[in-house]
Amino acid sequence: IKGGGCSGFTYTLDFDSKKTKFDLEFESQNLKILVDKKSHLYIKDTEIDWSYGLMDRGLKFNNPSAKGSCGCKTSFMFEPPEQEENFQPSWM
Repeated sequence: IKGGGCSGFTYTLDFDSKKTKFDLEFESQNLKILVDKKSHLYIKDTEIDWSYGLMDRGLKFNNPSAKGSCGCKTSFMFEPPEQEENFQPSWM
């Protein structure tokens, strides 16, 4: 996740060959996926799917934390879940 776009956040994908101490590792369909811990806060429970639509062919992010997107659907708004007072992620 990077800041940017009309709505504040954009999804970024890239190939990486090294896992760092700041990454979480997931596996799906024999594919290893690395997500930095900070971005994971924004995409927890997100499903990535492929759309075959005529106008929107490509990867589709189904993010339950996204509360809206811009008209061109390249960025999204985020509303963090309510957290306990003095909450701190376990990795901090």
